[in-house]
Amino acid sequence: MPPGLFRRDFLQAAVGLAVLPLIGEQASAQDDVREGGNAMAKDIVMLHGANEGGWCFDRFKAVFEGLGFICHTPDLIGHGTKAADAAKTLVGVGMADYRVELEAFLETVPPKPVILGHSMGGVLAQQLAARGLASALILVAPAPRSGILPPTDAERKLDQDLMGLGSFWKTVIDPDFGLARIYTLNCVPEAEQRAVFDRFGPESGRAFFELFFWMFDRSGATVVHTNAVSCPVLCLVGADDKIVSPQTALETARAYPEAAFWKLEGHGHMLVLEPGAEDIARRIADWIPG
Repeated sequence: MPPGLFRRDFLQAAVGLAVLPLIGEQASAQDDVREGGNAMAKDIVMLHGANEGGWCFDRFKAVFEGLGFICHTPDLIGHGTKAADAAKTLVGVGMADYRVELEAFLETVPPKPVILGHSMGGVLAQQLAARGLASALILVAPAPRSGILPPTDAERKLDQDLMGLGSFWKTVIDPDFGLARIYTLNCVPEAEQRAVFDRFGPESGRAFFELFFWMFDRSGATVVHTNAVSCPVLCLVGADDKIVSPQTALETARAYPEAAFWKLEGHGHMLVLEPGAEDIARRIADWIPG
């Protein structure tokens, strides 16, 4: 058996065991909400991006829960609450590993929740929707899936900077505050930038390789079978996003003929926590099919 296949099978089994203790507790909490008079409550699963954690959705979560949604913000391997030993746990971890983890997590929530993905989480969200696991798909500043080339100088510069790191796919990459201020936090108030950045964590170099250099990835880790996505799709992006340009986001949306597309003025890549995030969440909630 190929080593990669054995590793993936082992990971899938391990993830399954890890989530078992959560199933009873989570199901009980969900039943309490539904039995409390909100039997039509919708479940929404929000998938964070690279270097992030479920914490980035705190403002969205407050709005959605206030509107009666049941929110789930899982942390990926080595992220958020799981980031303590990320320098070791993220080495060699790829997009397929993240997807396996999320598929196991989705087995603990009611079938076909709304799935929302931010940045890297947008690629994972599309892959899950293509497997028929979503009732609606919301892509917030989605990283480009396989087949989408960087159309802007800023996006091409990021690719070049990664190439300058050498064999980065074998390592774990730490965030850099100077770069984050320019590319990621440019629409976060300056007084809040450091506090937000301090919650960022390392990211798998392999995951970055699969996202940014999909043309060299023989595993096809970021391929999305877009024709298999049958649920409603919404794609939104900040007009001032330096990581995922509006052009890239529009190219993502074009694969879904009936998709809604929003370009939001005054927002950047971290629109999930920038000023006005609550208004964006309410607008998304209004869009979600009843």
